[in-house]
This record gives sequence, C-alpha cells and structure tokens, in this order.
Amino acid sequence: MSNTLEGLKLAVKDNITVAGIPYTCGTFPQLANPKDGQYALPEIDAVVVKRVLEAGAEIIGTSTCENYSLTPMSYTSANGPVNNPWLRGYNAGGSSSGNTCLLGLRTAKQLGVPGIPEIPLPDAALGGDQAGSIRLPASYCGLYGLKPTHGLVPYTGIAGLHPMIDHTGPMATNVEDIAKILTAIAGYDGLDPRCTAECPLRANVTQYHDELAAFVSGSPDTKQLGKGLKVGIISEALIDPGTSPEVAKVVEEAAMKHFAAAGATVERVSLPMHILAPAIWTAACRTHMSSLTFAGRPADLLSHNMPHWTPQWPMTQEMFDLMTIANPAVPNIILSETFLTGKFSSAQQAKAYRHVYQLRAAYDMVLAQYDVLVMPTTPTVAPPLPNLKSGEGSIMEKMRIAVGSTNHTCPFNITGHPGLSVPCGWGRASGGTPWPGTDRTGPEGWLPVGMQIVGKRWDDMTVLKAAKVFEVGGGGLGQWPGIVA
Repeated sequence: MSNTLEGLKLAVKDNITVAGIPYTCGTFPQLANPKDGQYALPEIDAVVVKRVLEAGAEIIGTSTCENYSLTPMSYTSANGPVNNPWLRGYNAGGSSSGNTCLLGLRTAKQLGVPGIPEIPLPDAALGGDQAGSIRLPASYCGLYGLKPTHGLVPYTGIAGLHPMIDHTGPMATNVEDIAKILTAIAGYDGLDPRCTAECPLRANVTQYHDELAAFVSGSPDTKQLGKGLKVGIISEALIDPGTSPEVAKVVEEAAMKHFAAAGATVERVSLPMHILAPAIWTAACRTHMSSLTFAGRPADLLSHNMPHWTPQWPMTQEMFDLMTIANPAVPNIILSETFLTGKFSSAQQAKAYRHVYQLRAAYDMVLAQYDVLVMPTTPTVAPPLPNLKSGEGSIMEKMRIAVGSTNHTCPFNITGHPGLSVPCGWGRASGGTPWPGTDRTGPEGWLPVGMQIVGKRWDDMTVLKAAKVFEVGGGGLGQWPGIVA
C-alpha cells in the first residue's frame, strides 16, 4: 500500500460519500431524505475517499457543497453563503465552495492577511466538477484545481448531474499536492462506466508526482525547464463579450511573460468554436439533467446509484418555494427538461451530441499544434454575493450573477479534456468588507485571477508539467496587494 499522501489533511466536498458522515449534497434535510427528514448516514466511502485513505491521507471533515451542486457561485447551500477568503461579501465560487474557502484561508494566512480565524484548515481537498465546480472556485480563491480527463478518476459514490460531464479531482495550494492526489485516485475501479477503455488499471496509473519531480530535477537549468513546450492562448477567450478586459490582460501578460521566462514558446491561436461551447454544453445536458439529478433515473448505461441518496421527487410546492429562494437554478433545471422534452424530439438531442464531437475535434486540432492551451479560468474575478433575502428581483439577481461564469470551463466537461486552474495574479473588485484589521487604497479590494491550462485527453501529465513551467518562470498568485492598517 502506497503512502503517497502520508501526513496530508484533506477536506471532502459534501456530494462525495464518506461513511458515517451525514450526507447533505448541500440541500435541506427534508429534500435530501424525504422519508424521515433526516440526513442519511452512508455506510460506504466513495472510491476516491477509499483511495486517499489507503494512500495515507487524513480526512478532517466534509465541506460545504452548494445546493444539489447546481451553481458556480457560493450562496445556495442550506448551510448559508460561503464568503471569499480574500474579501467578505464576495463569492468563493461553487459548487465546491467549502473546499476553496478553507484552502484560500490557508493561503491568505501564509501571505500575511490579518484577521484569519484560527480554525483547522486542510492541506488539500477533493471536489466535483460538471461545468467548472473545481476550477472556477479555485480561480476565485487563488488556488490550484484540476478537472482530470473524463473517466480517468472513478466517480463511484458521488452524486452526479450527468455522466457525460461528471468529474471529480483534487484542489490544493500547490501543483505538487495536485499531482500526489491524482496519483492516488486515478485508475479503473470496475464500477464506474465513465471509466472507458482508455482508463488505466490501477497498476498502470502514471505516478504523476514522481514524474513531475523528475521533470524538474532533470533540468540542469530551470530557466530552460519549458524548452520545447508550445503554449497557445485562445484568442476568443480573451475577447469573449463576458470576459473582463482586466482579467484577460492579467492572464495573457502572465502567460506570455512567465512561460517564456522558462523557455517555452507562447503565442495566440484562434479557435472560433470556443465561443459556441457553452451553448453546446447546455443543449447536450439539459434534456436529461433533471431526471438524472433529482428523479433517480438510472443513466442509460450500467451504473451504481447510491442507496442513501433519494432526494425529493417530484418537485413539491415546498421544494419549489425553498429552491426559488435558496437556489433558483434547481427549478430552472427541472422546468427546462420539461420544456425541452415536450418541445423537441430525440433528433435535436442527437444533433447536440454531434456538436460535442465537433467541439472536441476543434480543440484536438489545435492541440495537435500546441502542447497546452491557456485562457482565463473565469471571465471575471469573484462577483459580490447577492441579496439573500427573498423578495422582488432577488431571483433574477441570483441567476444573473451565475450566467456566463463557466464559459471557459464548461466546454471541457463535455469534450473530456483535462483542465487545471492555476493562480496567476490579482484583479480589482468594487466594495466588499475586508477582514478585520485590514485596509485598502480606496474603495476597491483585490481578488485572485486564475489561468486555465488545458491539455490533450489522457495527457494530464503535460498539464501538470506546464503548470510547473509557469511557476518556475515566475508565475503564480504573487503577494497580496492589500495594505495592513
């Protein structure tokens, strides 16, 4: 038995089963288990939990998951909103919101931000990602977050939204811990149909942490660590209408400067279909997502449902009222499926799937010329938390904040390419309440900016190496720009 993770303290997103720990999936007890209104106690661990424990990790607890894992923001959990660790009143990102807040607090403390509460903090975490729920909160909070190649890591024992887009992966404050955890959790489990024929047997899993260490130590001149690496910056991701010019500038300048400083070749590349990708994600997933997520319908493949997870179905008036206030995306998803299946035939669903293959081919074609592609992880820095009180306008306010936030992450959930968010700098955010004892140069605060590195399917190793090249070239979050009073 490997001790790859010996001494590492982990948090686990609360849509991942941990035996003996109440399972909430971020929602209310009467909706999570309508039979008796109590959160269920699972009797088994998810495969990834079993594997990290076998590798020597210590699980210190489960962390807040957004309601049904159905938002990229951090204000929908039944436990209440999760604040960004760098600026109160701002989103930490979702749906792996608890993970990134806890890890972000660790980083903030290390960078000298005063007023960080004295609470047990994990070294790393396990998250889930269907449209960006690992990478987006990692970006908002200045962390590393990996969505592995689809099917590389078993999803067994985790609440899913749709088998096409379900991913689980590591979140951490450094790329080395990402590599260690990926080594521990990757490989075929014999249970998850997402693990297709390309998925390696456990005995054949790449030792990502060892290869990453050998990659660095094997270079006589770290300034040339990236020699031969070709990096393409997707132009369309920089000029997308929803992408902040400031975020685009921070990401492009960081990529150009720090990859090149380590000997890599960096240039812009055009990929027009990237702009259409969020619409393709929506068309491919929405017709079945509601019945798979809420109604307990087994996917059209041999899979294992979780016996302890039997959420409320059909939607009741209580569920509608609760979700309208807490997470309007839930009734949106349910009503969307009703509308789409009633209005369109299976021919439209098949057409959407063909567009997924077309999109995958578009990325593959560019990745035949470049080792990795980079772009902003998120279009903007973390937005403010909405008004959480019910009332006129609150639903649209909550929905509007989330719209477009996954434009650069969701494409790779349907195409299956690995994507890693790495911290690359800071951007300004208006308003917010600083941690006690801090001040700022005027009315604006500072929030992290994330850069996404995307690689070829089943080549997660090159993505990790590229992140290390970026780091060796001087890239990273950098010093906190706040001023201590």
